[in-house]
Amino acid sequence: MNVLFFGPNGSGKGTQGAILKDKYKIAHIESGAIFRDNIKGGTELGKKAKAYIDKGDLVPDEITIPMILDRIKQDDCKKGWLLDGFPRNKVQAEKLDASLKEAGIKLNYVIEMILDRQIAKDRIMGRRLCENDNNHPNNIFIDAIKPNGDKCRVCGGALTKRNDDQDETAIDKRHSIYYDTKTGTLASAYYFRELAAKDGVKYITLAGEKDLKSVTNELVSKL
Repeated sequence: MNVLFFGPNGSGKGTQGAILKDKYKIAHIESGAIFRDNIKGGTELGKKAKAYIDKGDLVPDEITIPMILDRIKQDDCKKGWLLDGFPRNKVQAEKLDASLKEAGIKLNYVIEMILDRQIAKDRIMGRRLCENDNNHPNNIFIDAIKPNGDKCRVCGGALTKRNDDQDETAIDKRHSIYYDTKTGTLASAYYFRELAAKDGVKYITLAGEKDLKSVTNELVSKL
């Protein structure tokens, strides 16, 4: 099962992706995690990516696409993968579509989480990251997943804030890119939606404002 997962920052798509990974035993590929691993490792690609991420800008295709395509071809993706955070614009969608077809890799599902822009912004600023697993849900503004003080509600690990989560200007810039239906991330999602019928891909939409369990149940029922 190969899946593309779309949703604005703050929609909870990373959490849902982790749930699907465990349930269906597929690789959960987060473009952000790939960037962070390269940045932490001090690779040349990581250094270049960091300069853009720190400003809230998208990392250029010539840096992003080689990392993503290489990741999809790794051994743990042979049974399926869920790609989260890529493509982020229509050009990337077109290139990914062409690359998958060229490699003979079938895309089965495209998932779009729909969430009001202001709600998404509030969720980002309240987000806290667990030192043990960034996908453990902790948010000071969502009652159902409020952390235990400064500790992870799931495992008790220490929590931190991403600097860019507290930068409203950067958040607005990222969301302006995501919610752009002409050339941005939603445009890339809609590109695959238009292809769904002829390519046999199932396009699924989810109401992102619902609680975690409700979204998960809805998602699993549609797969």
